[in-house]
Amino acid sequence: MSADREFEARRRALELRADILHATRAFFLSRGYLEVETPNRIPSPLPESHIDAVASGPWWLHPSPEICMKRMLAAGFERIYQIAKCWRGRERGPLHLPEFTLLEWYRAGIDYRQLMEECEDFFLYVAGALGTGPAFSYRGRPIDLAKPWERLPVAEAFARYGSVPLEKALAQDRFEEILALEIEPRLGSPKPTLLIDYPLAFGSLARRKAGEPAAAERFEIYIGGLELANGFTELTDAGEQRGRFERENELRMRRGRQPYPMPEAFLQDLSRMPEAAGIAVGVDRVVMLFADASAIDEVVAFTPEEL
Repeated sequence: MSADREFEARRRALELRADILHATRAFFLSRGYLEVETPNRIPSPLPESHIDAVASGPWWLHPSPEICMKRMLAAGFERIYQIAKCWRGRERGPLHLPEFTLLEWYRAGIDYRQLMEECEDFFLYVAGALGTGPAFSYRGRPIDLAKPWERLPVAEAFARYGSVPLEKALAQDRFEEILALEIEPRLGSPKPTLLIDYPLAFGSLARRKAGEPAAAERFEIYIGGLELANGFTELTDAGEQRGRFERENELRMRRGRQPYPMPEAFLQDLSRMPEAAGIAVGVDRVVMLFADASAIDEVVAFTPEEL
């Protein structure tokens, strides 16, 4: 592609990005959400084995605004959202940047089922604001955002698309490998897929599922094979959350990675947090979806290599 054509393509993507951000703010304003800003530097990230925070002096740049936003829920804010710059180490590829943009929103008084419905509404609202409508294509795959979206339990996804069932994948420590290589590319077309009910070991900060103690009320959104979001019913049991963090730090150490300090202020506030659900949506990937882009480099003003 010539330099002029490359510039024009990026300019169109950045204009689309601005339209998506305008539509995002309009959607949440219409639903009574408060837009918030929380600190980018924090004394401790949430201990998670698969996320490497970027150090900033003795503190860290936040990998997500989650920790502060949940403390705001505990303080009495019932509907909040944020569009935040975030940082993660060891992340670079066609779908990853070390500095990226997340949309996160949290709402008190709902669980992950109601949050999934709100996600459907959000994407439909953005598509309408862009003039795209619910039906379009992404990388040659038909997409239909009309409700309802597919709700696919993780165990069923392994049975349908995986080379081994879920129980065997967990026993062989191949869950993430099979999910990424065999299952994810087949999700989200023509209908978006809400991949739900993750094994508890991969429950992150999600509540145990009622009646299914081996599963967590967590879901991820896939459209056209592209992972776009991670949401769940929030775990509010501080003791259980501390235990999960301790196990994540142990796993980090076994993998030769630095353990993180325990986020004591967060754990102290957690017991006061109401029943709630929240989600993180990759803004850069949403732009990729509506721009029909194959790489995240196409939808940001600068990549790290261009600085």
